[in-house]
Amino acid sequence: MSRSYLFTVGAASLIFLAAHASAQSPSTTANAPQENVSVTIKPDAKAEADRVARERRIGARVLLISLASDARSFHDQVLRARSLARIADALWAVDPDQGRTFFRQAWEAAETAHRENKEHRSLRTEILALIARRDRTIAEEFLQKLKADQQETRVENSRPDLWALPDYSQQRLNLAKELLQLGDVERALQFADPILSYITISTLDFLTYLREKDPAVADKRFASVLANVRSNVPADANTISLLSSYIFTPRTYVTFDSSGAAESSWPVSPLPPPDVSAQLRLAFFQTATAVLLRAQPSPEQDQITSGIITKYMVMKRLLPLFEQYAPKELAAAMRGQFNALNSEMSDSVREAENERAQKEIGPDKPSVDREQPLLDQIEHAGTSEQRDDLYLRLALLALSRDDPKSREYVSAMEDSELRKHAQTWVDWSLAAKSIKNQKTETALELARTGQLSHIQRVWILTQAAKLLAKTDRDQALSLLDEATSEVRRIDGGDPDRPRGFLAVANALNVIAPTRVWEAVFDAVKAANSAENFKGEDGVLTLTVTSNSLVLKKSDIVSDFDIKGIFQVIANNDFDRAIQLARGFREESPRANATIAICESVLNGKESLDLPHQQTFRRH
Repeated sequence: MSRSYLFTVGAASLIFLAAHASAQSPSTTANAPQENVSVTIKPDAKAEADRVARERRIGARVLLISLASDARSFHDQVLRARSLARIADALWAVDPDQGRTFFRQAWEAAETAHRENKEHRSLRTEILALIARRDRTIAEEFLQKLKADQQETRVENSRPDLWALPDYSQQRLNLAKELLQLGDVERALQFADPILSYITISTLDFLTYLREKDPAVADKRFASVLANVRSNVPADANTISLLSSYIFTPRTYVTFDSSGAAESSWPVSPLPPPDVSAQLRLAFFQTATAVLLRAQPSPEQDQITSGIITKYMVMKRLLPLFEQYAPKELAAAMRGQFNALNSEMSDSVREAENERAQKEIGPDKPSVDREQPLLDQIEHAGTSEQRDDLYLRLALLALSRDDPKSREYVSAMEDSELRKHAQTWVDWSLAAKSIKNQKTETALELARTGQLSHIQRVWILTQAAKLLAKTDRDQALSLLDEATSEVRRIDGGDPDRPRGFLAVANALNVIAPTRVWEAVFDAVKAANSAENFKGEDGVLTLTVTSNSLVLKKSDIVSDFDIKGIFQVIANNDFDRAIQLARGFREESPRANATIAICESVLNGKESLDLPHQQTFRRH
């Protein structure tokens, strides 16, 4: 902590104390009350609360401005950019001019970080999302800088990239999605609307996510996309395949190459079809028919489509949907076209069984019905790698129905390393689902016997304790003692150790709030021994790689982060929370804690309207 920082805060504290003392000291010139006269002073509780709140807001502003001064000298450009942007965002309600200044400094730091390491490309989008919430003009200015920097070119009437947008447009869409995640639908659409006419997985994924926030708005945009395709947007069979995902297979996307091979992407947990209107579904079928029934151009004229085999495979994929949902005349026209193409296909194309091609189209076979063919294949597998791969597939099928039998399949694997990672995947998935379904006994049994890490066990124990807080407080407290013991088993230099203490603190806030401070103190102490702890990266990541499968998932765990719990303790005791934040030795957790504390005070508050002489500056 810099000396000037302490001086500024100290000076501010003296101002507050002097004002308070002046208000409380008796006047030397006041007349004494006359005898037999009763004097009753009733302090205005609301006025006193307003005074304390105002002093806290002034103190929070001082802290943020001083922290911004420190942040400009952070060696880590990523931390510098994030800190300045978050300070600007927190200050906006009370000092938007200062906020704009810090936003510009944050952008400069983000550009420096990007130049030094291209892996930080998403940082600018993250900073832009905070800026866009506050000032669209500045956000547009920085977006234009991105466009000039990338020198984006787009060749019209050439084959579009169905999987991603050009860099600048993708950055714009990422910014819009960040705003959606922050709950700002209106501002998100201001940035997304100019590029939603492009049909890619990125834009359709945005529309699907938008539908979770505002179905009517999302459906209106999708209807506009369909109308554009019918009128003037170049489109082919793969375009229709992607468009079908919005209505029938959310976040499951399938395209085909000119040989008929499928390329696909789908979520770990399939989403059910949305409840769209009959009119929107009809509009999709009309658009699909208009595109798929077009005459196939000659190869020398074909600059858009992927060829006749691609059209055949898309029609094969979508035909069950036409026959189930489309008007009879459209389904009949599609069936006739498909039959005509079928006669032109080679036997290998017609007979090809492509599991990914039919992903999520039509009812899936029950997972138990899909197990026997895999068991039969195990008997004929030629190598242990093939058998292990089949056992992993069996485990995943059983896991999809929360069947503990998935653990038996994993235990049959021969490769010890693969078995270990697969067991962790299965045990963690079963435990997380048990917590979600409030099956605490099942979750706790897995926590104690499963192939899990210390930090995974801590999460399960703390979440189970929260679930039991109202029905069995004694057991909940016992689980937190168990979780604390588990945290202490984590190596002292491991960032998971402070994360574990933060998870315990968050659970204590629900069950025994008076013990929260002790757990947060333990977290600060542990953080000072963990070099890579930043206080904002609470994620549990699992990876399993077999002979033919690569599984990876990341679960964001907010209870492992500084922000939430420091906002809680700041609401209880602002000064004590500040002292704890100062206890962090490293710049990142100290900055994150300080910003969280100040946000708890400043968010949603009116402007301070500070006189000019009360503007605090660091010299």
